[in-house]
Amino acid sequence: MFRIGEFSKLTQITIRMLRYYDEVGLLKPAEIDPGTGYRMYSVEQIPILNKIIYLRDSGFNVSEIAVALTIKDDHSLVEQLDVKYLEVEKVIQAEQKKLKKIEFAKNEIVNQKSEMHYNISIRTIPSYQVLSLRRIIPDYYAEGELYQEISTFAVQHQIEISSKVFAIYHDVEYKETNVDVELCAPVKKLEKSVGDFVYRNTAPVPIMACTMVYGAFTNIAGAYLAFAEWLQKNSQYRMSGLNRQIVHRGPFNESNPEKYLIELQIPVELI
Repeated sequence: MFRIGEFSKLTQITIRMLRYYDEVGLLKPAEIDPGTGYRMYSVEQIPILNKIIYLRDSGFNVSEIAVALTIKDDHSLVEQLDVKYLEVEKVIQAEQKKLKKIEFAKNEIVNQKSEMHYNISIRTIPSYQVLSLRRIIPDYYAEGELYQEISTFAVQHQIEISSKVFAIYHDVEYKETNVDVELCAPVKKLEKSVGDFVYRNTAPVPIMACTMVYGAFTNIAGAYLAFAEWLQKNSQYRMSGLNRQIVHRGPFNESNPEKYLIELQIPVELI
């Protein structure tokens, strides 16, 4: 048997933590010396303490550790660790989104000072025959996954698609999550649809307000501000229909975000 100080040295765990684990009921001393009141620990408790430590370091709280310590089957304990892994992964993803928002905020400040200019032009957009893939995706950052899916499908089925792939946004409002996006790849001819990959003709748009956005995706916010100012000045127009976006240069064909080239398209109509 070891006194608490000796046990602390042998396990490399502070006396303060050993006392804490005693208080919360995770690791009680093997014995309490009736004469001195000293906490006494046994060598058999070291594996239990080690389990407490790796569960703690894996993100388990006290109550979760207490439950895990009752599990004698290693397979069941591994399953609990898998569940915790997924929980931590979701937290990391949420923090990564926060980091992206911080970068966005920084770019917004810089862009306001640099006074980027966006030229709005009016075009008529014809109907296109396309191979389309429409999905509800977690957020706009996941749009690249749709590009990868449709590109892989085209290669597997030997389909020649145009480089001018465009996205149609079906939500009637801006959404941060669960975004309804349809990716459309112009094709030379319509084939039989396969699962989520649908061949169809897109609707023509008689009046489309368009602008080019150069640089990182964070610049898109400035472009929408330019659209708002343009619509206010040109009050004979109002927004109508579904917004589109063409990525001429983006993550799928350009490694430097500063060289991205995106075309934003907003359908309008005369009032």
